[in-house]
Amino acid sequence: MEHPYGWPWVEAQVAQTIESWNTCAQRGIPLSPRYTVRAQRKHEKSYDHALRAVQREARHAPRTATERRLVHQRIVALFPRFAATALGLEGEAVDLLSNSFIPVGTQLARWARRFDPTLTMEDTIQACRNAWTACGLQALLGQPMELTSSILAYSLLYPYTDNHLDHPGLSTADKLRFSERFRQRLCGQRLPASTSHEADVWTMVQLIEEQYPRSRYPQVYDALLAIHRGQEQSLLQLKTSARNGDLLNVTEILRISCAKGGTSVLADACLAQPWLTDEEIRFSFDWGVLLQLGDDLQDVRDDLRRGSVTLFTRAAEQGQPLDSLVLQLLHFSRQIADRMDRLPNGSSSMKDLLRMSWRSLIFMAVANAPDFFSPAFLRELESCSAFRFDFLRARNQKPTGRQSLYEFVFDAFVDSDIPNCQVRVPTESFNASHIESNLELQALSASFA
Repeated sequence: MEHPYGWPWVEAQVAQTIESWNTCAQRGIPLSPRYTVRAQRKHEKSYDHALRAVQREARHAPRTATERRLVHQRIVALFPRFAATALGLEGEAVDLLSNSFIPVGTQLARWARRFDPTLTMEDTIQACRNAWTACGLQALLGQPMELTSSILAYSLLYPYTDNHLDHPGLSTADKLRFSERFRQRLCGQRLPASTSHEADVWTMVQLIEEQYPRSRYPQVYDALLAIHRGQEQSLLQLKTSARNGDLLNVTEILRISCAKGGTSVLADACLAQPWLTDEEIRFSFDWGVLLQLGDDLQDVRDDLRRGSVTLFTRAAEQGQPLDSLVLQLLHFSRQIADRMDRLPNGSSSMKDLLRMSWRSLIFMAVANAPDFFSPAFLRELESCSAFRFDFLRARNQKPTGRQSLYEFVFDAFVDSDIPNCQVRVPTESFNASHIESNLELQALSASFA
């Protein structure tokens, strides 16, 4: 049987990506608009004005379900203005957020809460981020943006598997045992779930199988097995692993990061549109690497604390400022944006929105960790931001109290009357044995109808 995304193929893709990454080294800050302090303060004033409008609604204490629903509706109605101010978006880009991305996240969060009330807000938002990536790929691949059952299931596999493998309270032996059973399930073996956690993971795999039968779409499962192997290899980045993370050189760290990140978004692409061109494959893989490295930059402080070795923690441990790595990442994102522009599908507004999101990810990570950069670099990069870094850092801090503003706003979107996005869950292949052995899955499918 042909395996289009087998591990030798992944290694070849990683080699190409590393070659592209290396061409982005030793460069200055990419050309971009510059902002005076006066212009930044003007943006910040508009941002805070929009934020206070949301806060006023969020702090209102509704006494009835009807009042609560009205407060939620008003917060949702304020979002387009807030997005336009906070992100500098207008017109079609705001419509994309309001009418495409938010409904996708809302539907996923509602479904996740019904399926597993123990999922945290952080877990749900992590799943939403992946779903947004997959649905963005749908548009870039010429498909309608919609939360399909397979995209939802794969997005929830992140908190159920990736975070499980990263959990500091689990032994390496337990992680490897679960990982091996999960691999067998991805290969199509019908293993009985040994724990409630496995039962949840098996349910997600079955939802993917219902939409994409294995006999017709082998590439989907090759991609899922590839990201699974990438997750397994990322365990080597923990200093507590059998192979000490301190022994990894920079080339090996980069190889592991590229394999995990690239295969992650490749799987998204296969679930968005299983039949991909070479250009679409290359773009999807490199987008995944960009997101992985961006996450590593965001998590540099936490990764140092828990002993996870990344390009950024290795440089920090050696006393090197992260200036050059961030410049390399900015140029790498421009390379990927150029490749995205060559894709025949996807509107210019969609591409601009994605390009902006990649840049914002990097800028926010720098703003939140200023002690890892040289003062001269911070001053120069800050001039390319519509907001001062001190402002971004202050607004990113989580408010205190029984329920934070962010949690309330998140609840507002989940509980609001935003029209549900279309969700496709094929049910024609369910049979009596499926339903008898998995009543939970039957209920899940009904909830999509």
